[in-house]
Amino acid sequence: MSSLDLVVRSRRVVRAAAEQECAIGIHAGKIVAIAPYDADLDATTELRLADDEVLLPGLVDSHVHVNEPGRTDWEGFTSATRAAARGGVTTIVDMPLNSIPPTCDVPALALKRKTADTQAYVDVGFWGGAIPGNLADLRPLHDAGVFGYKCFLLHSGVDEFPPLDTQQLEAVMREISSFDGLLIVHAEDAHRIDTAAPPNGASYRDFLGSRPRAAENDAVADVIRLAEKTGCRVHILHVSSADVLPLIAGARANGVRISAETCPHYLSFTVEDIPDGATQYKCCPPIREAANRELLWAGLRDGTINLVVSDHSPSTIDLKHLDTGDFGVAWGGIASLQLGLSAVWTEARQRGFTLADVVRWMAEAPAEQTGLRTKGRIERGADADLAVFAPDETFTVDAKQLQHKNAITPYDGRTLTGVVRSTWLHGVPVDIAAGPRGRLLTRGER
Repeated sequence: MSSLDLVVRSRRVVRAAAEQECAIGIHAGKIVAIAPYDADLDATTELRLADDEVLLPGLVDSHVHVNEPGRTDWEGFTSATRAAARGGVTTIVDMPLNSIPPTCDVPALALKRKTADTQAYVDVGFWGGAIPGNLADLRPLHDAGVFGYKCFLLHSGVDEFPPLDTQQLEAVMREISSFDGLLIVHAEDAHRIDTAAPPNGASYRDFLGSRPRAAENDAVADVIRLAEKTGCRVHILHVSSADVLPLIAGARANGVRISAETCPHYLSFTVEDIPDGATQYKCCPPIREAANRELLWAGLRDGTINLVVSDHSPSTIDLKHLDTGDFGVAWGGIASLQLGLSAVWTEARQRGFTLADVVRWMAEAPAEQTGLRTKGRIERGADADLAVFAPDETFTVDAKQLQHKNAITPYDGRTLTGVVRSTWLHGVPVDIAAGPRGRLLTRGER
């Protein structure tokens, strides 16, 4: 009998921060051998990648709003995980909102897991939520395997997930620090936004003014101050204001355990791109100016920003109010789960970055952040989660052809570079026409 189930041979394999020629041996869903390209490896099946293809580790997207149960018409585990697989993503971590109920106690987590169990086409983990009144639920959620806790510092957009005030935030940090958990923060200051001019109608610049960068800057400063005071590990979600980067870098140099992410839309789009009334671009915090975008890329280059994840936050098309283009009432969220790799690579290659950089931001770093030791890398002992990527092939996005449940995205009609030709989960190609094979993940498992 063959000792390996599969051997994959590729002239370009992204691993160990570089590209290599390799033969990858896989057995029982794990990578068990990494050998020279022409090594004599006995396997039941052999796959040789084409000369224009690169083998990547499956991406890890730790910021996905699946919305099921409760708002399954916005998205759901079947559609979200199929979209992930089509985009080379083999692991997602689901946010505690906008599902109903939100994942703020153990029964809600159990319901979320039961709902996802028979629908997942890729592996799925879960964040918990930190809201007013659930302090006693945080440790039980930790023991039940959530990867950390999300909180808001202003209205989240849904009433069932209210924000924390400063006193509550400190109490949550002290509790989470007691068991060395992780708090992930939507960092916008409520007072700054409440006192800003409200968004009115179809003007994108008016909407941008209603979410000033000072709101993000103040909130990050508050999180840093309380992290210093409590010792809590913290992560800043979806950084859009480059002004916060010196704050994060300085805090890290002073010993604060802080990490940060940004998203493909902040790296791709700018104010100058967005026409009035184009509410498909609305997200919070907002897309900002071109100069700000380049500073975010600089933050990735110097390591201040650790990872790039989608913040896939879809809704039904009617909630985007495309008929009126009113940014004041449209849902704030961008659907991009299937497109993140191509969107980031399109922009990254123009700035001299490599595929190894993209893999570090979108696979290795999110796996490290969530403690998924067998994900996001091609090495012995890792899960055989892989993506076959054609980095020079271009395509034009057609929202109607995406696996997302609702056919709306600001990438619609945009030409991107880099095509995911196949995605492999546990050493087997993902077939979205077949039954789901994804596993539900818990924090700390190997």
